[in-house]
Amino acid sequence: MQPLRKRRRPRGYSLVEILVVLTIIALLASVIGIAVFGHLVKARAETTRQSALKIRQTVVLYRMDRGDECPTVEALRTAELIDAASKTTDAWDQPFLVKCGERGEVHVSSAGPDKKHGTEDDIIAPEPPARVVVRE
Repeated sequence: MQPLRKRRRPRGYSLVEILVVLTIIALLASVIGIAVFGHLVKARAETTRQSALKIRQTVVLYRMDRGDECPTVEALRTAELIDAASKTTDAWDQPFLVKCGERGEVHVSSAGPDKKHGTEDDIIAPEPPARVVVRE
């Protein structure tokens, strides 16, 4: 007869091993989160720029039809040029600002992430020309 073998119980994990694994998972999640957050900010800015361009095109059509009157976004919605399902605010839920110039130019702007007009992070459609600095 063969001697009876004792069955070995599976050994559990120690608290230290579990904490090490959780720490590694937390580090990976934070690195991935930071990378995704950067893309989220860029995506919001690009979505806002595209929306501003569409509103600008609508303002141009409105002015061609009704003369030089510069409409607000609400006036475009009232005139049914923008339907009720279309979003009329930027990615930060701030209203777009429409400015019309004397020579027919139309600019639609968003205050950007800081929600203040006239700062560096404003999104303007069409984009203003780049400033060229000449040094002597």
